[in-house]
Amino acid sequence: MTNGYPARLDFQGPHEVKNWRPLVNWILAIPHWIVLYALRVLRGALTVISFFAVLFTRAIPQSLFDMIVMTLRYQWRVSTFTLWMREAYPPFSFMASPLDDGIDPASLSVEYPAQLNRWLPLVKWFLAIPHYIVLVFLYLGVVFVAIGAFFAVLFTGKYPQGMRAYIINVKRWGLRVSAYAGLLRDEYPPFSLS
Repeated sequence: MTNGYPARLDFQGPHEVKNWRPLVNWILAIPHWIVLYALRVLRGALTVISFFAVLFTRAIPQSLFDMIVMTLRYQWRVSTFTLWMREAYPPFSFMASPLDDGIDPASLSVEYPAQLNRWLPLVKWFLAIPHYIVLVFLYLGVVFVAIGAFFAVLFTGKYPQGMRAYIINVKRWGLRVSAYAGLLRDEYPPFSLS
């Protein structure tokens, strides 16, 4: 899925999407967005706890790590539905595991690290600034690509392969940066869309 970085994201769904999906998927996803809001709050609290755990023990407890990854996975599945990349409704799956369970075409996994650098949590946010700058422009591109894909699906019933690949690749880059700055991994993320 990636060039070896231990945070992986992919989507393996069909390119054919019913023409009316761009008009209603965002409405159908409202229950997921409510759950996702609660999961984001939970992830924030778990990240704060993880910060102190890494400072004092050089590791994130496996259960905290698994829950954080589960929230990221859930967010990715909801995003693929909201961006009308799929017809199938994403599952309300809350299996806390660092590896994807394979029940959905949207997959996300982050390998659990045996040990983390004790002092990196103090500066990771700063070291990730170049990535944030690049990601601002890439996500701006996602907005325009999504608008183009909206009309492409509306008129052709097919998600253009290049547009979908761009969105997936930007989301993959974003996951790597989130895994790094969110204290899940110590490896600096590559500046790469692959």
